[in-house]
Amino acid sequence: QVELVESGGGLAQAGGSLNLSCAASGRALSMYVKGWFRQAPGKEREFVASISWGGGNIAYANSVEGRFTISRDNAKDTVSLKMDNLQPADTGVYYCVADRVDVRPDVEPYFWGKGTLVTVSS
Repeated sequence: QVELVESGGGLAQAGGSLNLSCAASGRALSMYVKGWFRQAPGKEREFVASISWGGGNIAYANSVEGRFTISRDNAKDTVSLKMDNLQPADTGVYYCVADRVDVRPDVEPYFWGKGTLVTVSS
């Protein structure tokens, strides 16, 4: 059974930084496209970022472009999200995702983690 486990969430002040990490277990997902979605309180889940298995194709939501950086380590089967200049609007539960084909805003990825809470205070 595949499991994606996120870590690194917590509380940050506006303008601060947090680093999220996600490890896969149960099946090797190093060849899968990986990414992050988030869900703010009272809002629908939204795409944040994605990275191809080789790392050559990266995409970001407009709202995080230039502030967030996604990366992966296939040897460790992990994906990370470095979040800088955090804003209160970034508050939400962040989910690690993986899919054999693609991770993009209009298609729900196949594998999901349980999420980690990020809270940004003003």
